[in-house]
Amino acid sequence: MNERINAHLKRINGYKYEIAIDELKDSKIVMDEPAPVGTSEGPSAAMMLSSAIGHCLSSSLLFCLDKSRVNAKDLSTDVELSLERNERGRWRIGGIKVKMRPLVDSVDLEKLERCRGMFEDFCIVTASVREGVKIDVEIQK
Repeated sequence: MNERINAHLKRINGYKYEIAIDELKDSKIVMDEPAPVGTSEGPSAAMMLSSAIGHCLSSSLLFCLDKSRVNAKDLSTDVELSLERNERGRWRIGGIKVKMRPLVDSVDLEKLERCRGMFEDFCIVTASVREGVKIDVEIQK
């Protein structure tokens, strides 16, 4: 069974777009490029990707801890996405570092270690980015 998520982008002005996602009725997201190209009035695609990876990993770890009957008192996650130029001078994502700080009782540390070895595989965003995702692009007239 395949599921689909549909996003619809409508240009507001410059490089700023309003995004509607079918599954989020009446909800809009604004994205923009950083200055000097855009006006920094919303996150860029690279910022959204880093946020998506951080959210997906955090949710996957919490899900594993919940299934292991661990009461996670807190979880904070920092994502550092580095941009670098390739051999043709084009900006690319050079790497992503994620630091997660779960707060659990000492009695649950063994269960946390068990989750550490498996939760990443359940994060669909991180696993997909690591493997590479085929993207078909069509320009319609």
